[in-house]
Amino acid sequence: PYLLDGRFAENAWLQELPRPFTKLTWENAAHLSPRTAERLGLAQGDVAELTYRDRKVRAPIWILPGHAEDCMTVHLGYGRTRAGDVGTGCGFNAFALQTSDAPWGGSGLTLRKTGDRHVFSSTQEHQRMEGRDPVRVVPAKDATVHADEPAPNETLYPPVEYKGAAWGMVIDLNACIGCSACTIACQAENNIPVVGREQVLRGREMHWIRVDAYFAGSAEAPRMLHQPVPCMHCENAPCEVVCPTAATVHDHEGLNLMVYNRCIGTRYCSNNCPYKVRRFNFLAYNDTRSPQLKLMRNPEVSVRMRGVMEKCTYCVQRISAARIEADKESRAIRDGEVVPACAQACPAAAITFGDIHDPESRVHAQRQSPRHYGLLAELNTRPRTTYLARVHNPNPEVEG
Repeated sequence: PYLLDGRFAENAWLQELPRPFTKLTWENAAHLSPRTAERLGLAQGDVAELTYRDRKVRAPIWILPGHAEDCMTVHLGYGRTRAGDVGTGCGFNAFALQTSDAPWGGSGLTLRKTGDRHVFSSTQEHQRMEGRDPVRVVPAKDATVHADEPAPNETLYPPVEYKGAAWGMVIDLNACIGCSACTIACQAENNIPVVGREQVLRGREMHWIRVDAYFAGSAEAPRMLHQPVPCMHCENAPCEVVCPTAATVHDHEGLNLMVYNRCIGTRYCSNNCPYKVRRFNFLAYNDTRSPQLKLMRNPEVSVRMRGVMEKCTYCVQRISAARIEADKESRAIRDGEVVPACAQACPAAAITFGDIHDPESRVHAQRQSPRHYGLLAELNTRPRTTYLARVHNPNPEVEG
């Protein structure tokens, strides 16, 4: 979906960006429906030999709920042998099956199980919020989410009074299409490194905003649900109370900040975060020596080193820039003047950012919606990043 015909195989950002439905990185797969795979005796990760018009290629099997029966999907652009340091050897070459009279599909494919197994570099099982209720779906006739937040006074955290702006974000799950444009925009804006296939296999990807994928309903015809998950910037932040060096702190506008110079890499904050949105530099992922890479980086954002924890900052550099301009003009920051990279890149306008205490702001209005809810709100973290539930509005005849 991201490499097209292989022209972007040398782009490490796109290679490591998890695919919308499978969350695969650095490789492709042969996709089958659960029922077809069961009939053929194939399991997830089995390597099969695909034969089409006497053309053969070996490919690992990925079982995808909702895939069409008795069909197989393969993606082009992989399996290159002379692409360069980034794209060479990633995945298998599906072009080997392509013919001039059937460039995009055809009938007559046969499969043979080889007995070999393959381990996928997929992030689908990473940072799981198991046993929770992360994505809310409400019927159109009663699009209301029932609040499950504890009372405001039920906390051991001291209250904080915000005299200026109080930044917050609302993500509309009804608009999100799971394209991951927010993820790649955040990576470009905040100098987030790629880590490579081996490190992804260890669960060490560094993206500050992940897009979780969920399947609801039957395996043959499921609903696909997407949920972007950045740092929640909790009012009662579990990460702050366990940091021994005060590297993660609350500021006067409600942002949960990371002071990189103080971080000593204990990872206590990551262990205490229920959303699993904090990333740790296990190795020196950022190349700070090659001069040509400096042209790629945002000079407004520091480059992190090995042993440092990092996470979403609501693009604090953009907030600071807007504050400076507002101070020079002796006025307050206007609604919509601060746009984080994720919101700027979202093609569906699913992400809204602003001052939640400003009654005239769009984000304040969205927080008053009956579809509004906080992720894991029952934990009393009081997240500043919240969601609008997805609306389920099927045709009654189809649903029946």
